[in-house]
Amino acid sequence: MTDTAAPVQGGDGRPGADDGLRLSAPGPDDGPRLWRLARDCGLDLNSPYAYTLWCRDFARTSVMAHEADGTPVGFVTGFMRPEEPGTYFLWQVGVDPRMRGRRLARRMLDHLAERFGSLGASYLEATVTPDNAASRALFGSFARANGAEAVWSPLFSAEHFPEDGEPGAGDGHEPEDLVRIGPLGRPPAAR
Repeated sequence: MTDTAAPVQGGDGRPGADDGLRLSAPGPDDGPRLWRLARDCGLDLNSPYAYTLWCRDFARTSVMAHEADGTPVGFVTGFMRPEEPGTYFLWQVGVDPRMRGRRLARRMLDHLAERFGSLGASYLEATVTPDNAASRALFGSFARANGAEAVWSPLFSAEHFPEDGEPGAGDGHEPEDLVRIGPLGRPPAAR
């Protein structure tokens, strides 16, 4: 499923016509592109199959940013939590290193937030490592812009992840804090 590509909105709400970026839902053919972006961004890398399946099964809750020539430069993946249907869980945000500093992550998140009402989401959740200042700033900015509260709490400690040296474990994993932002989708006077 893909939605119609839309011009990326600037952080001030005006179309980002000067940068020519377009946003759209991913499709299965975008799976390898998401995998490459995740790799190039230094994110925790899932298998190429996982990204391809994600683009098929969670396209409606994900978004890709493309340059005018179709080159992918960013993505946000997420899903509606089965145990909490009113909560959107943001899985990964990836921005091409050459596009950093242009508020692209926030612009993609704002694009998805426009869909939250139709998805039935009034809360956004994500996990962030303690040292990830960029993601913490992104979620703080998003909460403030939406008149919502951002509540941070520990979720997973290092003990929840495989040990260093264990086959396939990589270099271990830092703890992950949960941020819960909401309620979303209510008029500012009602918040």
